[in-house]
Amino acid sequence: MNIDWTKTIAATWRTRQESLKAVEDVDLMEMDRLLGIDRQKQAFNKNMENFIAGKPNNHVLLWGARGTGKSSLVKAALNKYHQQGLRVIEIPKNELRWLIDITDEIRKLNYRFVIFCDDLSFEEGETSYKELKSTLQGSIEKPPENVLIVATSNRRHLIPEQMKDNKQAEVVNGEIHHSDTTEEKMSLSDRFGLALSFYPITQDQYFAIVDMLFDETKIDDIKEFHVLYNSTIHTNK
Repeated sequence: MNIDWTKTIAATWRTRQESLKAVEDVDLMEMDRLLGIDRQKQAFNKNMENFIAGKPNNHVLLWGARGTGKSSLVKAALNKYHQQGLRVIEIPKNELRWLIDITDEIRKLNYRFVIFCDDLSFEEGETSYKELKSTLQGSIEKPPENVLIVATSNRRHLIPEQMKDNKQAEVVNGEIHHSDTTEEKMSLSDRFGLALSFYPITQDQYFAIVDMLFDETKIDDIKEFHVLYNSTIHTNK
């Protein structure tokens, strides 16, 4: 893979070359510029600091509405912690078969790696999630301690559940026993010990973001925008 991690803080998987490519122009974010997700930032950063320090931590699933800061939170964490040895490797969902090969290459390195998979979900019949599941839980070989999986998704359960799966459940002595199919589908999401939900922003949060983005604009102009926006909303009701 030939990545110089002393000079590279992020890499991405390139399918055609079947290797990692160093990202030279990293799209970093400022943590303070992510508004309206304070709860998620606090939990995510605490888990990340534990990971960097070698303390108990969890793989992370960031799920919920699009455009709410899930991917930006990963970029902001890289910006915040890369000087402490954090590195990010991004891999697309359809290339997860290479995940074990990548972790084999980095497990002995003196860095802490986030394997980042954006917009992760699987359709009925897909089996590539098995490679991810193997990395999350380990097999006969322990999972690498310097690797943390972070995935984003629009849905909490990464594999769709069908009505027929629920019909196969049975009640034994008052307890629900799911079918093997349902257990298999639910177990992948359960491998992420930390699942953080993201919801559409409120109007107040929207205005706070606008104010931040236009912080160099005269305050009167911002107020005029607020008034115009509110009048437009009421007119369209």
